[in-house]
Amino acid sequence: MFDNVRDDLAATLDEIREAGLFKPERVIGTPQSAEVTVTGGGRPGEVLNFCANNYLGLADHPKVVAAAKDALDRWGYGMASVRFICGTQDVHKQLEERLSHFLGQEDTILYSSCFDANGGVFETLLDERDAVISDALNHASIIDGIRLSKARRHRYANRDLADLEQQLKATQDARRRLIVTDGVFSMDGYIAPLREICDLADRYDAMVMVDDSHAVGFVGPTGRGTPELHGVMDRVDIITGTLGKALGGASGGYVAARREIVALLRQRSRPYLFSNSLAPVIAAASLTVLDLLESSGDLRERLAANTELFRRRMTEEGFKILPGEHAIAPVMIGDAAEAGRLAELLLERGVYVIGFSYPVVPHGQARIRVQLSAAHSTEDVERAIAAFVDARAAMGATAAE
Repeated sequence: MFDNVRDDLAATLDEIREAGLFKPERVIGTPQSAEVTVTGGGRPGEVLNFCANNYLGLADHPKVVAAAKDALDRWGYGMASVRFICGTQDVHKQLEERLSHFLGQEDTILYSSCFDANGGVFETLLDERDAVISDALNHASIIDGIRLSKARRHRYANRDLADLEQQLKATQDARRRLIVTDGVFSMDGYIAPLREICDLADRYDAMVMVDDSHAVGFVGPTGRGTPELHGVMDRVDIITGTLGKALGGASGGYVAARREIVALLRQRSRPYLFSNSLAPVIAAASLTVLDLLESSGDLRERLAANTELFRRRMTEEGFKILPGEHAIAPVMIGDAAEAGRLAELLLERGVYVIGFSYPVVPHGQARIRVQLSAAHSTEDVERAIAAFVDARAAMGATAAE
């Protein structure tokens, strides 16, 4: 039977390659950092890394690494159990308490990833009597999580408050309504208008949920994310997020929410009930990450400076970057094959970036998603800009031949 399936799969893979959409995996032979060594899949050697979610440069921070080593000795390697059987240690409860305090929520529940966190919320809280109203550009994990629920599904255009209000009017017969949005949209770097969303939620008696994966740690005056940025920390009912980006870059996710919501998730959320506990070494290292964030704003300030420099200088060089102030700085190309080719030329020039194209972004909106880090120096940023200019010239010369 598989012989027939094999031919179909091979044909599909060929179509992906011919369309310039194939996604090779480059192998890194060093810790995640501002500079990494590529050992395979392209230009080998040391390159500047401008495509990681390592916003604060904490993935290889000495204090985080030291905390992880200490945790291995104290807590062991893994739990080999789910939380409600014998998979809960003091370090898990400590991290949940710290995250609750940091995010201004009543309680927090840890998951193995934010994908699982988003997969466990909707089915637990909503049924066929309810409605979920989701931003059109929300992350795939939100979309998949909603699909697991029996709730009525409504969608509003990205950050379109008028459309959101229409969906709220159309669902006034629902028992419960939940508005869900990314805090920062990962392909564009756009920030959700949370204050206005909360105003509409108050007016129409709806709850608000925010996936703040690309914000917690560095967005807002003290890095507490988009609710802090917009002054609505006390008005957002559910925050989901990850430990795998700015907060150390390992893995793990969480739901921080009203006390009763978290209590029900502990009883009914399937990804929580049927997945092994977060590795204790990650929980312990994450506590050190929170210590670093609460003790100083230096990393946030450095990231903001790098972001401003890159966005300003690339615009001066004539590149089209989607507007904003976030460390996600999408360099718009349009054609998928051209974006892939530009990424390869940049790798040859010592800058590691990735071209994003359909289905990750809409047709005709391919881009290089550059992500700045506090670990980058000013010289790193300028070197990346120079590489973009040179690679663009090389593409133009090739097209003219």
